[in-house]
Amino acid sequence: LEGASLENIPQDDIQYLTDMGLIRRSVSGLEIANPIYREIIPRELTAVTQYNFEPLFQQSWYVLPDGRLDAGALLTAFQEFFRENSEIWLERFDYREAGPQLLLQAFLQRIINAGGRIDREYGLGRKRTDLMVIWKDQKIVIELKILYKSLKATISEGLKQTAEYMDRCGTDEGHLIIFDRRPGKKWSQKIFRRAQTYQGKKIVVWGM
Repeated sequence: LEGASLENIPQDDIQYLTDMGLIRRSVSGLEIANPIYREIIPRELTAVTQYNFEPLFQQSWYVLPDGRLDAGALLTAFQEFFRENSEIWLERFDYREAGPQLLLQAFLQRIINAGGRIDREYGLGRKRTDLMVIWKDQKIVIELKILYKSLKATISEGLKQTAEYMDRCGTDEGHLIIFDRRPGKKWSQKIFRRAQTYQGKKIVVWGM
């Protein structure tokens, strides 16, 4: 779910999940087997969190007068929430390494429910998670990355990946979210919002 490389995972576990039909091998590595499982697995892992979000966030707060989803306001709200509450909320997940991605997906699902849907793509070893929020006729690409290398290198790589995903999805609305999980890092150094352009595509980069 976080797109990280497999380390210290028994081969028997991988084979078991493959035999169960939950994951499969592709040309780009292991991946969740089909779109249904890509939807069900994160929903199941974040179901309780979505319920807890219900009194905290209302869909109407992030819908513009013309009916479009205000992705900027939505992600600003999550960024503020993540800064203030992430340490407490991430402890609630059994899979803490994927906690930031799961928390964001629970947040988005709370807002998107009954008005749209979220398409998800995961890739083991690719160190990213691709989300596409579909709201009526609006498509919003959100690329999630954990900071493993320098911030400059991560943004450079992420912009390319986000632009490619935007092109594949046929949208001009894209966001790149970088979670900095390094211990000892001050929030003032991790939190930012930058508007950037890559190959003619405008992409908003969020640091958390």
